[in-house]
Amino acid sequence: MLIRSRREFMRDVVRSVSAAGALGALGKFGEMNALASSPNLPYQALVCIFLAGGNDGHNTVVPITTAQQNYSLYQQGRGGLALSQASLVPIHNGADTYGLHPRLIEMGNLYNQAASPVAIVANVGMLVKQIDRNLYNTNNSAILPNALFSHSDQSSQWQTSIPSGLGSTGWGGRIADQLASYNAGASFPPMASTNGASLFVTGQQTFAATVPAGSAQLLNVGNQARLQGLQQLLTFDNGLQLVQAANGTLTRGVNYAATLNTALNGVTLTTAFPANNPLAIQLQTVARIIKVRAALGLSRQIFFCQLGGFDTHGSQLATQDQLLQQLSQAMAAFYQATVDLSVQNNVTTFTASEFGRTLSPNGNGGTDHAWGSHHFVMGGGVQGGKFFGQYPDLHLGGPNDANSRGTLIPSTSVDQYAATMAQWFGVQSGANLASIFPNLSNFTTTDLGIMG
Repeated sequence: MLIRSRREFMRDVVRSVSAAGALGALGKFGEMNALASSPNLPYQALVCIFLAGGNDGHNTVVPITTAQQNYSLYQQGRGGLALSQASLVPIHNGADTYGLHPRLIEMGNLYNQAASPVAIVANVGMLVKQIDRNLYNTNNSAILPNALFSHSDQSSQWQTSIPSGLGSTGWGGRIADQLASYNAGASFPPMASTNGASLFVTGQQTFAATVPAGSAQLLNVGNQARLQGLQQLLTFDNGLQLVQAANGTLTRGVNYAATLNTALNGVTLTTAFPANNPLAIQLQTVARIIKVRAALGLSRQIFFCQLGGFDTHGSQLATQDQLLQQLSQAMAAFYQATVDLSVQNNVTTFTASEFGRTLSPNGNGGTDHAWGSHHFVMGGGVQGGKFFGQYPDLHLGGPNDANSRGTLIPSTSVDQYAATMAQWFGVQSGANLASIFPNLSNFTTTDLGIMG
């Protein structure tokens, strides 16, 4: 009877913790940081926005008049999914004119500012090494990422920067491992996910907190007596190593939840975030945590947010309309929040997605899984108002097409994209960088020049 009562009590408590968003496993974060020494460095944060499902980059950034191609070439390849030229938000890259998706109004406004905080990185994708159409068609699997068009595999590879299989740590997590001394003495983990457990923010020694977006309280077990009872149960030694390990993880979660609840108590933002926008709610939570960084003892933070629904095999125009509007409004509000907090130069936000989509439609009002795509990098430290990487040739069956459907062979690798931000974040080039991105040596350029 005693065992059954204990199980029921634990079940009720764990459910209440989970409903409020329990903090994830934290590994040896506390023990490791207790031994580290913290340099006196300015605050910096990386914020990853993962567009789950594979965002269609062809309708995100459209060529209008450039030195190599024009709107007509795009329109020819896109068929019924072509956006009207008049509807596009015009932007420039030097003398070339492009257009953003009509729902990316806020991002267009930021890009077009005199001191722009937004850059576009063209045709990014997972690569083992730089290849072209001829090499791709040799069917040599050694030069291609594993399971190239698979959602799960490519999501994992984008988040781990390991193209040859499924990694156990993310590149965000490995950065946190290497820079652990920057957060010596912190009372909260340096990484947080607002979308459940994430591989991107999993390190070997450092793990992320899972923070519920929009929740005023991260932990609510009902009352103080229940919390005390939970703590007693978690410290009870039953001799079972697996149970003890689980108890230790939950104990850390309870403690870190209490710490963050205390720090966030009464904390508000002056920035208005859009309502009914799941990404905006996540980024608002990130902004609140950034605001209390000093109270948490953090000088480096890494965040993971996610917006899903981009697997547009059908009804793409309507679906992408809604999702890109949410993305644009949420990112613009978050940038304004960093300005209001006077950290806009210290916070870099970037988009990621497992792959792009085919230029040519699939006959169902949608597109199919492809490869390279275009991404946004945002922050006061960004060399904004320009493109980085190489915008692709859109001829079907052309030099940048892996087949004949507009499946872009990436010209910029995930390794290069990620390593650029890692170096801005404080990772030293050379052996330190190579330990995080073991595939980086396959590419000539390790810094794309995006950051100032």
